[in-house]
Amino acid sequence: MPIISVSVKWSGKKFDAIELDTDESPELFKTQIFSQTGVPPERQKIMVKGGMLKDDTDLNKLGLKNGHTFMMMGTAGEIAKPPPKPVQFIEDMSDAQVAKAMDIPTGLDNLGNTCYMNSTLQCLRAMPELGTALNKIQSTAGADQRDRLAVGLRDLFKRLDGNPEQCTPTAFWMALQQVCPQFAQMGPGNMPMQHDAEECWSEIITVLKNKLPVDDTTSSNFVEKYMTGQMRVETKCLEAPDEEAVVSHDAFSKLGCHISISTNYMANGILDSLKEHLEKNSPSLNRSAQYERVSQVERLPKYLPVHFIRFFWKPQERIRAKILRKVAFPLEFDATSLCTLDLQSKFSKAKAKIKEVEDIQLQKKRDEKRRKADEDAVMKETSASSSSADTSAKDGKVNWDEYLDPELAKDPGCNPSGLYELGAVLTHIGRSADSGHYIGWVKKGQDEWHKFDDDKVTVVRDADIEKLAGGGDGHTAYIVLYRAKELN
Repeated sequence: MPIISVSVKWSGKKFDAIELDTDESPELFKTQIFSQTGVPPERQKIMVKGGMLKDDTDLNKLGLKNGHTFMMMGTAGEIAKPPPKPVQFIEDMSDAQVAKAMDIPTGLDNLGNTCYMNSTLQCLRAMPELGTALNKIQSTAGADQRDRLAVGLRDLFKRLDGNPEQCTPTAFWMALQQVCPQFAQMGPGNMPMQHDAEECWSEIITVLKNKLPVDDTTSSNFVEKYMTGQMRVETKCLEAPDEEAVVSHDAFSKLGCHISISTNYMANGILDSLKEHLEKNSPSLNRSAQYERVSQVERLPKYLPVHFIRFFWKPQERIRAKILRKVAFPLEFDATSLCTLDLQSKFSKAKAKIKEVEDIQLQKKRDEKRRKADEDAVMKETSASSSSADTSAKDGKVNWDEYLDPELAKDPGCNPSGLYELGAVLTHIGRSADSGHYIGWVKKGQDEWHKFDDDKVTVVRDADIEKLAGGGDGHTAYIVLYRAKELN
């Protein structure tokens, strides 16, 4: 068949007088189209009778005539531009250049067995409201040691926010030793001794609770507002059922996870820690009797630390030995079962709505993945338009006032749904609390975490975090920090 003149319609434009030699391969024709439209041959979807024009199609069998118009879809490629700077490969970069290119934050230098402090500080930085509260501290003359510790933490966090190549926390460490002399103890060779990271965590939080400025709107500071929950504690006599139970309301800043020979999951360990038996004097029996004390959460804070009670005192060895048992902890935690029935009922609407929104978002991701995998351009276009129409009504923002309990809505530092996501993990490797090594792991985004091994910071995934449950000599979760799920 002789050479014929054809046209191509693409993206609202028509390209006429394109010569098509039907004895040649369609690849030559696609190259001609590329020269006029800028759409690379591999992206061209050219409609012909019976489907798409393929590279092995026999053009003579299509019955084409002069003036035939082809319909084409495809995205034009950008004109290649020379790189503004020479290409630099990761293996040729310095550690500082890699950190900057990958947006990796700065670690903290180890001053000699100070990993317990470094890991604690990196986990505390996972709470942005803490940085905001610290920045409100005003340095004043005559400040005591605890004031200087809070100011030192403020200044250290500011330095880390600037993402310097190196950060040595000497000033904060010295302030910590002044407030807590136990951290100034020296070991063999006049080297600083290793210490318990949970003790360091608790000491810092205690200072902050007393020294952070109070928010005028809530009459509470960061620790009281965002990290403090409340328990309803009921103590009753097991030997005298008619004896009136004693009820108290106690504040807490973290939950304990007891580990027994049957503990496999964090939630079970927490529930075990909320129920205890004790012996004390009974006023009705006028003698010592057995009592049961049951605690239930009345207020859940936005940030919920959980302490895995892995260390116990071994008097013969005079060490705090470690329980290596594997205890799984979730990336998402529903704390409803820890709460009073009254609080559970207040969670119900918000909790159900969060799960509904998450289900919609998950379905949209699945639909998007399905559309991208569809090679049929026509079907792809149809699917995209119909899917957009189906979900458009669901894309608006949720009016959370309709779903939040009125009392919880007035408490901005609480968790109004009972649902949490994991924000940070502090791990320990070793056989005792006062030896080994501590590391902090902080969530950055979807399936992305930063591993803070003192001054060495690397990127890890959710799968790496799930391996920190214990069961061997590797790194084991010691403190996990959960944060309330966002109301999106």
